[in-house]
Amino acid sequence: MQLTGDRFTSETAQLGNDISTLPNFPAEIRAPAGTLPGVSSFQVHFADYDILTPGDAPNVLVAMNPAALKANLADLPRGADIIVNTDEFTRRNLAKVGYQASPLDDGSLDGYVLHPVALTSMTVGALAEHDVSKKDAERAKNMFALGLLSWMYSRPYESTIRFLERKFAARPELVAANTAAFKAGWNFGETTEDFAVRYEVKPAKMNPGTYRNITGNAALSLGLVAAGVRSGLPVFLGAYPITPASDILHELSKHKRFGVTTMQAEDEIAAIGAALGASYGGALGVTTTSGPGVALKGETISLAVALELPLVIVDVQRAGPSTGMPTKTEQADLNMALFGRHGEAPVAVVAPRSPSDCFFAALEAARIALTHRTPVILLSDNYVANGSEPWLLPDVESLPDLRVEFATEPNGEDGKSFLPYLRDPATLARPWAIPGTPGLEHRIGGLEKADKTGDISYDPANHDFMVRTRAARIEAIRVPDVEVEDPDSDARVLVLGWGSTYGPIGAACRGLRQRGLPVAQAHLRHLAPLPANLGEVLARYERVVIPEMNLGQLAHVIRARYLVDAIGYNQVRGLPFTATELETMLEEVVKNA
Repeated sequence: MQLTGDRFTSETAQLGNDISTLPNFPAEIRAPAGTLPGVSSFQVHFADYDILTPGDAPNVLVAMNPAALKANLADLPRGADIIVNTDEFTRRNLAKVGYQASPLDDGSLDGYVLHPVALTSMTVGALAEHDVSKKDAERAKNMFALGLLSWMYSRPYESTIRFLERKFAARPELVAANTAAFKAGWNFGETTEDFAVRYEVKPAKMNPGTYRNITGNAALSLGLVAAGVRSGLPVFLGAYPITPASDILHELSKHKRFGVTTMQAEDEIAAIGAALGASYGGALGVTTTSGPGVALKGETISLAVALELPLVIVDVQRAGPSTGMPTKTEQADLNMALFGRHGEAPVAVVAPRSPSDCFFAALEAARIALTHRTPVILLSDNYVANGSEPWLLPDVESLPDLRVEFATEPNGEDGKSFLPYLRDPATLARPWAIPGTPGLEHRIGGLEKADKTGDISYDPANHDFMVRTRAARIEAIRVPDVEVEDPDSDARVLVLGWGSTYGPIGAACRGLRQRGLPVAQAHLRHLAPLPANLGEVLARYERVVIPEMNLGQLAHVIRARYLVDAIGYNQVRGLPFTATELETMLEEVVKNA
């Protein structure tokens, strides 16, 4: 189903529609077929105008078996189209999900437009003349369904045929079979009288330029590649495979020609140790993981704080605690990113708001790390990591200049000594000296350093000074002011978000404004340090609402720092907010403000 959804998305992107997707799949490699925990779904929302979410209520559901129908039926509005694979609605499969009788026959689907299609048997029949086994023929039913949907929504299909030719290049019989199954589905839609309507969604009005469809993990990977090119530094990724961050390792491994080196380490601790070592050696060190891995990396992040070296830690958040729900989304690692280390060990924290924004967030994380010699935690999550949208390819020359100057000469007053902790007065960053540079030998390690000289120090006053200086270095980071979307400047309620809640919040606020209810929206990319104007922005509004996929972690920070009685709206269901639920909640707040 993920492949089918991806191909439909690619066809739609090629046509020029705006798109937002929500892949949703089990954590198990081979989840039990036909069971509710084993349901894999792919939701896509496309339109001829700007859209912000994968949609709250799908207009069409393709249910390949009873489990898929039962798992997704509650999301459909009355009158939606349901295409069901009748071959799978056997007594055994119905019993697996608790159906006493077939919903196709008991009247429970009377409020929907039901399209019974024998997908499996029709696919096998269409491939009867092809040299493939019955099992391979049955597997091609997804291509039959894709062909039917492509006809139903007037999608171009040439890219899918080319994809099949590439994917099965070593087995021409599978290319022919899957192509035949796809065309059979298309022709079924063309000839059957069961579908009264065929849709045509025109291209969206977008800024001119070259676009590509991109997922958050792919965009983040390309952002790291771009950071290496714009800084002139080699990029080193030390990573241990973990859902949902593994795709970044897979993608970066393809870009050796841009000076990217990837290492799959034996564990999370080794991965970040190698990345920090690479930074010490003059590279842009990066490590990728999810929440459980960040917990294991905590000591080395603290070491990077003490060493004051650039390091980018990518946390693609997932539902926890512990192993939790590996393939479901959550925003519950914010507290760990801000405070989850021993001692006073502040780091910068950046969060992308959408799949394409992951590219620019990665560049920003690299900028901060390189400029201020600090670890930076990049907080993505499963929703933006696996979701996709059109991305306007940027002009390379417009990307920030990230070049750094390494220390090459002694900097002491005597002109002979090297002071590894003598700081830049603007950024409070210390010099970055590549090991082996003559005359710049200096001590490293986790023990407290003396100011300027970097010698080991247990002096109480020095420790207090260094702790405060490291904190001041983070606060000295220049980040853009937070922007507020308040079209008529008459809103009394501000909705403040961070990370992947941007789309649902934006869609909810748009819906309220269209109904004449004023509401303002602001979204944080930088969570440490916070934008300098945030306090002034919060003070302008009578109510501040903070929707989060956690139990109120940003709300706690806002209350503590700005003494604002923020209203938290929280859920931890492993799914993103829907725009409808936020709009309903915000309507009550706006009317009572």
